[in-house]
Amino acid sequence: MSARVRPFVEVNVQCAASHWTAAALFGLPDLSRGRAEGYHVIRPEGAAHLVRPHIVVHRAKLSADEVTAVEGMWVTTPARTWLDLAEMLPVDDIVVMGDACVRVPYLELEGRSEPYATIEELRSVVDRHKGKRGIRKARLALELIRIGADSPPETRLRLACMEAELPEPQLNLQIATPDGRRGPKPDIAFVEFRVGVEYEGEHHGSQDQVVRDITRSELYAEAGWLEVRISKRHMANDAKSAVAKVRTALAQRGWRPGRKTTAP
Repeated sequence: MSARVRPFVEVNVQCAASHWTAAALFGLPDLSRGRAEGYHVIRPEGAAHLVRPHIVVHRAKLSADEVTAVEGMWVTTPARTWLDLAEMLPVDDIVVMGDACVRVPYLELEGRSEPYATIEELRSVVDRHKGKRGIRKARLALELIRIGADSPPETRLRLACMEAELPEPQLNLQIATPDGRRGPKPDIAFVEFRVGVEYEGEHHGSQDQVVRDITRSELYAEAGWLEVRISKRHMANDAKSAVAKVRTALAQRGWRPGRKTTAP
């Protein structure tokens, strides 16, 4: 991708790859659903209009601290990219993208230890662009972004639980067995009720992963926690099946609608 958009960015002053193109260069979730035609770039507000094949040109105010270098090419920062995409996405998708920005990465897997942005940086870029399109959706999303979700389905499951007025869970919390051993690390955890929820992607069908999942289930039992396993099929129809499974597990552990719970 960088090879396609690089020439345009390099020959046009104050130009940077942006929107879906910037998101792809950072490895952020692809939420375009096929709408990301061409390569997206931003030019200054007063710049002349340019038409180039396969290039989508946006003209907007872009501060110096809202661009960074990726593979030697100017690209909008993750925080600015998140805000630009808020023009095009519904609130839940903006939260998904925000969770991906603030997620603490795994150094051994990703080669980086710092998140792409902090919640404070997202808030700062929103405050800076008060009249920008999508700004109201971005503000709503800011209140729902949390650190700890490792995938879009985890974010969507958390949001579905909150929409259903279940307790707000903690994310990727390390729990321990009674003898002090490291126990499971649920994708989302309802600590007060000792309910852990695991979203199982396609890789969970491998033989090695099946063995790890069985061991994890044993550790849940040893720690006195109830494990809820969610797959892609449970996430259909606004995650209604997933929410029902979580609600049943919480009810088994004493939760009742309207009961006040400990804040995460």
